[in-house]
Amino acid sequence: MNKGERIKKEIPSGTKEWADYNVNCINGCFYNCKYCYAKFMAIRFGRKNHKNWSIMEINEKAVRKIYRLRNGRFMFPTTHDIFPFEPFLSACLKTLENILMKGNEVLITTKPSLFVIKKICHEFSKYKQQIQFRFTIGSINNNLLRFWEPKAPSYSERKDSLIFTYKNGFKNSISSEPLLDFDPRPLINDLYHYITESFWLGIINYIPAKNVHIEECRFYDNARELKKKENLMKILQWTKNYNKIRYKDSIKKRLKLNQF
Repeated sequence: MNKGERIKKEIPSGTKEWADYNVNCINGCFYNCKYCYAKFMAIRFGRKNHKNWSIMEINEKAVRKIYRLRNGRFMFPTTHDIFPFEPFLSACLKTLENILMKGNEVLITTKPSLFVIKKICHEFSKYKQQIQFRFTIGSINNNLLRFWEPKAPSYSERKDSLIFTYKNGFKNSISSEPLLDFDPRPLINDLYHYITESFWLGIINYIPAKNVHIEECRFYDNARELKKKENLMKILQWTKNYNKIRYKDSIKKRLKLNQF
């Protein structure tokens, strides 16, 4: 096999699987999800710590930047979310405007607040063809969501956000990375009708092993169990006939498969 053939078979990973460029305008994230890889990396390299990750700071340089028209798609945001309170909402909206106004396509990734989604759809309606939403919804079970994503919107609010974009003619999609349910079919069936593009399944990349309270162990143990190959193969079998389902690199690499 030559070098070119190796590159062809290589599985894209991280943000490159979805977009060519990524933009963020906030350091830290209020939602403080337990599995957050961005948080893990920020702590590892000394940019943040466990106590101050949820204390956010606006990156004014990113907010003021004017983005030229690029070939390929931007993803915004990737290391934080879009929050329904100030001054962070305005910072996100201004950053988004600066990307869109030059004609760029944007994949908006968020655990959606309905207030935020309505505001984006209203303020950027003229850019509708440049926007695709990708909503993170890893479970239909609010108890699981509250554990892993303690400050993020509820399942019903995320579903309502999906329906709102669908009814208002915006392109939308779902990311269940991380997937928190052993059987994703109830989640898929509840949302599938309102998706215009794709439904992505992936697994947790980072499971905390230190400073874990004993009453939390079952959640982490279940997450490790779900990542086992036999359980992933069941998920592939259950979901293979849904034509909008896509599998993230976290699953592909785990099963040593190049494509589905």
